[in-house]
Amino acid sequence: MQQFASGWKRNYYGKGDVIVYRLNRDGAAPDGHSRVFGANVRMLIYGEAFWATYTTGDNTGLIATDSMKNFIQRESLNYAGADLECYCRFLAVKFLETYPQVEGVQVSASEIPYAPFSGQSKAFAPSGPEHLWARVELSRDGVIEIASGIQGFRMLRLGGSAFHGFVRDQYTTLPDIYNRPLHMWLDLEWFYTAPESGFSGGNIPCTVRRIVREVFESFESGSIQQIIYQAGTEILGKISEIAEIRLEANNRTWDTIAERGEDLGVYTDARPPYGCLGLRLRR
Repeated sequence: MQQFASGWKRNYYGKGDVIVYRLNRDGAAPDGHSRVFGANVRMLIYGEAFWATYTTGDNTGLIATDSMKNFIQRESLNYAGADLECYCRFLAVKFLETYPQVEGVQVSASEIPYAPFSGQSKAFAPSGPEHLWARVELSRDGVIEIASGIQGFRMLRLGGSAFHGFVRDQYTTLPDIYNRPLHMWLDLEWFYTAPESGFSGGNIPCTVRRIVREVFESFESGSIQQIIYQAGTEILGKISEIAEIRLEANNRTWDTIAERGEDLGVYTDARPPYGCLGLRLRR
């Protein structure tokens, strides 16, 4: 069930998996952003005007979800920016202006990233797998919530990660590890100190991505828990606009086939059971 920052809703509806690709084919794009803006959008709306559809089948005030899909795709041509937070707000504001029976709207968008082959190339390829996402809820009184995140970090470190000293009993088979190759997945989401702080033109998500990579690359860790704590505290310390951050990591460390000391090894994908580690930090 969908959650709304404004509280429980008796009814809501909308459209999901609305795919949009806006191409700046003339080469003009906002500084620091790709000429390919790709997003997977979901729009949910609520209001008493739609209750009759549930109780009596009266669709008098109902906006068809197909119309919502067309609205998202066509209005994307009029969005001049390149970041998801402002894009979600743009769609939400325009929708409330267009349909007076709507009391509130939540728009979320996940980036579909493409990167140029090089420089100003006209050729692009899918990038990632990590991708940005944003969620904005608006009522007629203004912004209720803005949240951002990055999903799908896939990071490999060849050494400098340890895991030892944990509880040992009849269920323990894992040896102490002092210098392992670490394969880790990570998702993050964060909330802002004030609604307007989240509309940064993409600068805050870019900074979060940079901090995560720097921490993973340089920090000598005794556990994955320590890595995500280090990343979270650095993000809060360096980005004053973020009030709360949530991190969830998966231990996807590869299974060892053969090793020659700590210099050379052959590995394979880990078996399906994986460790899941979560952390929530507030300012």
